[in-house]
Amino acid sequence: MRTRRPLADDVLGARHNGGVTQPVTLGGRPVMPPPGAPAEELLIARFRGHARGLFWSALLLIAVSGATAFFYGNLPAGFENWMLLAAAAALVLFGVLIPFVIWASRSYAVTTRRVVVREGLGARKSREMSHVRGYTIGVRRGIVQRMWGAGTITLSNGVDTPLRLVNVPNVTLVHEALADQIEVNQILAHRDAQSMSDPDSER
Repeated sequence: MRTRRPLADDVLGARHNGGVTQPVTLGGRPVMPPPGAPAEELLIARFRGHARGLFWSALLLIAVSGATAFFYGNLPAGFENWMLLAAAAALVLFGVLIPFVIWASRSYAVTTRRVVVREGLGARKSREMSHVRGYTIGVRRGIVQRMWGAGTITLSNGVDTPLRLVNVPNVTLVHEALADQIEVNQILAHRDAQSMSDPDSER
């Protein structure tokens, strides 16, 4: 019998290209396990917020690089090259590196059992919401987000603090995937509950 590894090493720790890994049947529905059998947790998608927020950082990096190359060795009297390099380094640090680190430190994962939000660098913290318990899916899209096909998804089950997925790329596709997983998980839970309450169905 195969022993399950922890999810952090098995699903969320594996490399993923952002596509769908859940096997599907010809009808498009996921393959369902037999009644009573535990369903394997599969990674559907892992993604970060839309990278459009890094546009100004990329523009700043190009501008700083060009200005540094132009003014290096041609500074007015009273200024030295090290001052130019120090100013360029400070701009790159606060305008490019820090925004990139903040963007890269927050990631989202959707599996066949739950939605996981991870954030932080050294001591990372994570929050999750189970599909089988059910939750409402709210989508908010600003004008700029619509131009990029992005949006912010809010998941709320009425008990826990709502889970926010900020600037989700391909927000319509992610919304449909979440709705499908809620339906599938609740169907499986209902079927397993019926099979446990009706012993004759296993004969």
